[in-house]
Amino acid sequence: MPENTGYADIAAHYRQLIQDGELKPGDAMPSLRQVCERFGVAQTTANRAFRTLKMEGLTLAKPGVGTLVAGPISNNISARVRLHESTGKALGAGESSHILEVGTVGADELIAPRLDVAPGTPVHVRRRVVSRNGVPVHVSSSYYPAYVIAVTPELAEPVSTGGSRELAAERLGVAQDHVLEEVTSRLATEPEKSALGLTAGDVVVTQVVRTVSLKDGRVVEVAVKISGGATILRWSTPLAPSRDA
Repeated sequence: MPENTGYADIAAHYRQLIQDGELKPGDAMPSLRQVCERFGVAQTTANRAFRTLKMEGLTLAKPGVGTLVAGPISNNISARVRLHESTGKALGAGESSHILEVGTVGADELIAPRLDVAPGTPVHVRRRVVSRNGVPVHVSSSYYPAYVIAVTPELAEPVSTGGSRELAAERLGVAQDHVLEEVTSRLATEPEKSALGLTAGDVVVTQVVRTVSLKDGRVVEVAVKISGGATILRWSTPLAPSRDA
């Protein structure tokens, strides 16, 4: 820790412990008093650090118990893009991706209009399960139009590319620009239950349909992410006006 430890340093310390799985969902966070003693800071500094973690969705306060690490979390695309920009990787510490299926399918009524193709048009799919510290977090199925596969043939192989959208955008020579994420709930299919380790008869899952557009207006990916009801889908969006506004 820096000699003059600030709240951001403390938040970063515990954020890393949570991301690395050293602090697991349901674990109790140290008390504010313990944080003050460990880092030699005032309670206002420790409290601000804990508030930062809470606002990021990493912790939650439980009356009569204290501050706990939040349940399994699945980050949204913005966090993934920022992670790839800073590390060159699409997965964070403790995360792993296992490919379940790679192939060509006919675009159904969910995918076709978002890729702007006729129903039944052949599109490429990459289906995988993402786990954090060995625990399945979500199943993601990414669909790509023919012009993406033409410049990114690696996506047709059952191996991780470490950032499929980024690779496709680079090959197309056009940057990613906009994402629309649509959230709903439904019952899990049997393959989804198996991949996520869900055992109940009828299991409600959260579905996020993600449509990513390039700066030239073309869609580079439509993805369907499925997570169990206990998994927190996390968005963090600044609301303060930008300086350029």
